[in-house]
Amino acid sequence: MAEPGRPKTRAAFRDWRGRRPFWGGLLLALGGAEILLTEKASLKVVMHIGMQGLAGYLLPTLMLLLGLLVLFNPAQRLFYSIVGVLVSLGSWLTSNLGGFFIGLLLGVVGSCLAFGWLPDQEARVSRRQRRRERARA
Repeated sequence: MAEPGRPKTRAAFRDWRGRRPFWGGLLLALGGAEILLTEKASLKVVMHIGMQGLAGYLLPTLMLLLGLLVLFNPAQRLFYSIVGVLVSLGSWLTSNLGGFFIGLLLGVVGSCLAFGWLPDQEARVSRRQRRRERARA
C-alpha cells in the first residue's frame, strides 16, 4: 500500500531531475563505475607498476566524480562535460579499452547529453498527455 507522502516525494524528485542534466550525469557516472569494476589488478600491483597503472584507476574515478558534479552542480555543466568526454576518451588507453568500450561509450554519451542540456527549456508534453488532449478536442 502506498504511503501518503510518496506522491509528493516522486513529484519533488521529478522537479529536481528536471532542473539539471540528469541523464547525462547519470550516464557519465555509470561509465566511470563500469570501468572501475572491470579493472583487474589490485591497488598494490598498480602502485608497483607506476603512473601508467595508477591512471587506470584515476581516470574512471574522475569520470565518476564528474558525473556526480554534473548532477549536483549543473551551473558548471559545460566545463564538467568537456573534461568528462576527454577523460572518457583517455580511458580507452589506460583502462582495458575504456571498460571494453561500454564505459567509454557511456561516458561520451553522458558528457554529450550534459553539454547539450538547456536549463530554461520548457518541459516536454508526454505522448500520453497529447493523446488525451486530442481525444478531448
